[in-house]
Amino acid sequence: ARSQFQNIVMPVYSMTGYASAQHSTASVAHDSDSRNPPSGQLGLEIRSVNSRFLDLTFKLPEDLRQFEPALRDLLIARLKRGKVEVRASFDTSPAGGVPEPTARLLQRLNSVQDQVKSWLPQATPLSVADVIRLCATDQNGSRDWSAEFMPLAEQVVASLLGARAREGERLGTMLLQHIAQLRKLAELATPLVPQLVAQQRQRFLDRWKEAMALTDGATLPEAAQDRALSEATAFAIRIDVAEEITRLASHFDEIERLITKGGEIGKRLDFLIQELHREANTLGSKSAALELTRISVDMKVLIEQMREQVQNIE
Repeated sequence: ARSQFQNIVMPVYSMTGYASAQHSTASVAHDSDSRNPPSGQLGLEIRSVNSRFLDLTFKLPEDLRQFEPALRDLLIARLKRGKVEVRASFDTSPAGGVPEPTARLLQRLNSVQDQVKSWLPQATPLSVADVIRLCATDQNGSRDWSAEFMPLAEQVVASLLGARAREGERLGTMLLQHIAQLRKLAELATPLVPQLVAQQRQRFLDRWKEAMALTDGATLPEAAQDRALSEATAFAIRIDVAEEITRLASHFDEIERLITKGGEIGKRLDFLIQELHREANTLGSKSAALELTRISVDMKVLIEQMREQVQNIE
């Protein structure tokens, strides 16, 4: 028979994921005496972790700030929950890897340096490293990334959704496996209650016999028998966990249905996990046997593991 764990027909998204991409392109030389036209590289990465709501943080260079509104709209349309951090970077350098200053830039730097030294004679002259760094800054600031940024953002968001879907599928499968284990524990608990009631009933009758100093062959007075049966009935009511087991089964069914359905189920699952924990606690508090206590503890261990997994589901 095909396993029920393979019946996830819609994506279950985790809020945990990471994706990144780069786009490289050639640009036009800044000056006629530039022998190596600079190539540009735009990088974008998005990482997300769990959060109660959608929390977006952008860390973009100043020249890419113009894309933040469009990028925000894209993420809001595709993501529902999670703490999401977006980082972008760009670099423009010659094909050889080191930016080559143009004559125009060198003239400008020399002029600025002369002006500074006229006011601050003790100022340190520009080094080769300073010139290369300023050259890279000049080239980076001159590129227009309008045509490349949003297509790259679409690509990274699609990759992020894929990563979140894969992690969500893994979490969904683990949750279904835990539900299967919880069902087995509930099945073990079900026949224990009638056995405990029968044992306690006999224990009450035996105590009444001892209290009334009756022999094994004597007949217990009807009033004493009625009192023993009343005590046994009250005990049965106190330890009856049929209602808890029924509610547990209902919650199991609903969790399986939600995982199979997929979509935005994290908050609903979180509520159901709380209900599972409440029923398992009640099961333990009504326990009149060590075996039932053990079942309750095992249930709570599994439910706590489920709680941690559900915290990451969108």
